[in-house]
Amino acid sequence: MPRKVTKPEPKARLSAVDWELAALEALAESGLGAVAIEPLARRLGVTKGSFYWHFPTREALIQAAIERWEHNDEEQVVAPLAKVADPRERVRELIRLTSHRRPTHTIFAALFRAIDQPLIGPLLERASQRRIDFVTHAFREAGFDAKTAANRARLAYSAYVGFVQLAHIGQPRMTHDEFERYIDDFIDTLIPSR
Repeated sequence: MPRKVTKPEPKARLSAVDWELAALEALAESGLGAVAIEPLARRLGVTKGSFYWHFPTREALIQAAIERWEHNDEEQVVAPLAKVADPRERVRELIRLTSHRRPTHTIFAALFRAIDQPLIGPLLERASQRRIDFVTHAFREAGFDAKTAANRARLAYSAYVGFVQLAHIGQPRMTHDEFERYIDDFIDTLIPSR
């Protein structure tokens, strides 16, 4: 009896999202310069033609990828926290949640290293302002006056940006328990118990 030969399953067509996610991985691993068509095609196991099916240029891919990062950050962090009724607890949860989002920190650090690029600067300005506004609003709801709320929000965001940048160079080196204690101390500093 002749042996039945099965054809291999054809590889599923990649979507624009696949390219965007691969671009974000490359950005996180090696910076903006690593977001290049040929290396991404190799990473995805396809030809460059697949890229041009979805994007006209590298810049279009970068724009779509960073918008995906921005949208995901908004969807996975800000939207769920907006449902937390107690504004003090909302800020505490924001700090706890964001402090444990390593992949997004790595992308954020890479974006800051490329802040002088035309696509990146406006994104970081927009994302930073939205984050500061969110925290300022929570501090206002928690009973802080407008100036104090804005100052605490800027302090919180500055600490976050600084910590992400320090982590990129391997500092500070902390155990898990030390890091958790750092986060607790940071929360207590920003939002003292009543």
